[in-house]
Amino acid sequence: EVQVVESGGRSVQAGGSLRLSCAVTGFPYSGHCMGWFRRAPGKEREGVAFINRDGATSYVDSVVKGRFTISKDNARNTLYLQLNNLKPEDTAKYYCASSILLSQLQSGTPDHWGQGTQVTVSS
Repeated sequence: EVQVVESGGRSVQAGGSLRLSCAVTGFPYSGHCMGWFRRAPGKEREGVAFINRDGATSYVDSVVKGRFTISKDNARNTLYLQLNNLKPEDTAKYYCASSILLSQLQSGTPDHWGQGTQVTVSS
């Protein structure tokens, strides 16, 4: 069974940092593009960052603003999102997602979603 499990979310003060993890099992991880989305209370879901099979990355600049970094460890089947200089507006549930096709992932219709991990940033 496919499992996409996020972890690492917690409450932090503004200016702090977190590293989110996404552990993947049950599908060919190396053959998929991966990404992170987030959804804040009362807001629409938005893309954050994406990484393709070869490790090339892309970011939603209006969201990330140079503060976040996506990476992956293929040996551990794990995706990461490093969050730096966190602000209260970053408070959201962060979701890991996976698709065969990068365009499908970026459009918000991935093959697989994780359950999300909550990040709360206090001022």
